[in-house]
Amino acid sequence: MKPEHYLLDTSALLTLIEDEAGAERVEHVLSQGQVVLPWLVLLEAYYIAQQEHDQAEADRRYALMKQLPATILWEADEPTLLTAARLKAVHHLSLADAIIAAFAIRQNATLLHKDPEFEALAGQVSMEVLPYKEASSSR
Repeated sequence: MKPEHYLLDTSALLTLIEDEAGAERVEHVLSQGQVVLPWLVLLEAYYIAQQEHDQAEADRRYALMKQLPATILWEADEPTLLTAARLKAVHHLSLADAIIAAFAIRQNATLLHKDPEFEALAGQVSMEVLPYKEASSSR
């Protein structure tokens, strides 16, 4: 049985913001169910916007993210921390991806993403994969 709610990875959020392939799925998930966003997703989306655009665009996108029909997870408890540490140690994920995946596990949420790094967690995390970007336009 699938969890009744979703956790959006940074890649899913950027898919929506940048209207990439899969944006309609992210919109549907946001309109239909309970969605959670870890604080780290907001942090990543902000710094990526500032690097690729400027601070004004990063601020604009941050304000938009805070208006989404999603619950922002501002804190990580000890079980989430330990889950992230174990995922990072065993699967050699980036720290951000390990934390995001740990939040998905602890929240019993389906991780919505388009990040190939999460493939290492198949069978351990409920996931839905959005269409990957073409190789020439990777982030």
